Amino acid sequence: MTRPSAEGGDSHLKEEETAALAALAGGLKAPKTIALIGLMGAGKTTVGRKLAAALELPFRDADSEIEKAAGLTIPEIFELHGEADFRGGERRVIKRLVCCEPVHVLATGGGAFMDGETRALLKERAITVWLRADIDVLTKRVGRRETRPLLKNGDPRVVMERLMAERYPVYAEADLVIDSGHGPHANATAAVIAALKTHLQQTVQ
Repeated sequence: MTRPSAEGGDSHLKEEETAALAALAGGLKAPKTIALIGLMGAGKTTVGRKLAAALELPFRDADSEIEKAAGLTIPEIFELHGEADFRGGERRVIKRLVCCEPVHVLATGGGAFMDGETRALLKERAITVWLRADIDVLTKRVGRRETRPLLKNGDPRVVMERLMAERYPVYAEADLVIDSGHGPHANATAAVIAALKTHLQQTVQ
């Protein structure tokens, strides 16, 4: 008897998950790009990909687009040119994505919404969704990667607590706030879809 491979099983589960999320969306049509904001580790890229698949929209990751434009990785940009130069490139890339590309799901970097110009653009041209997470969730997730420039100096938990204090009051200006907890990212994606449906219904009314 032939057993299905683990890879095949994972693929089947992902297909089932996407189908379930698409059914929840029920043909939801986003009138504007959906921009996910939040701290590193909140799940913006993973949730963004799942959301895009469920809504049948393209997915864009701002950090990946910045790396393509610069021909450098994010850590290399920080090391060679500094954070100010990175933020300038981030501002230009997000403006291009939001203003020049068809409606899509956009995962932004943790500091993008802190820029006044970028924040105003996203609030005008996109539906902004803050993926909010507590310190334990964020610390656990960011500890898995060593490519976070802002975490290179100092204790990650202390740095994350400082960023939360600085950024959460600004993130609160987003159109929607979704808690991204310890559970599967599919749960957060489902919550985004439900919130989007309510938001769009209220907008029409």
